[in-house]
Amino acid sequence: MSQQNTEITLEVGEAEFTFNLTPADVTKYFNALTQTNKVAPGNNLLMTTVLQDQKPALKVLLGNPVMVMQLAGALLEEYAPNVDVIVKKRSATLSA
Repeated sequence: MSQQNTEITLEVGEAEFTFNLTPADVTKYFNALTQTNKVAPGNNLLMTTVLQDQKPALKVLLGNPVMVMQLAGALLEEYAPNVDVIVKKRSATLSA
């Protein structure tokens, strides 16, 4: 798996936060998600990938779990590649 960094800046109100994501960061986030654990992986993704000097300001915002999910979602949406996926319909005929 390539360890290429992707730099993404999110603007939140008057503040800007810059994150450096690698495929390993995103994989770690997805692997940590469970039915009962969604906010903590999002918080960890945000805090481990934001620029060091921006951590204190970001931490203040992450007290609200909905903010955590919105920011993590926006970050992942921007990170995702643009791929057109088309699901073809299955044939209704049955094989004998």
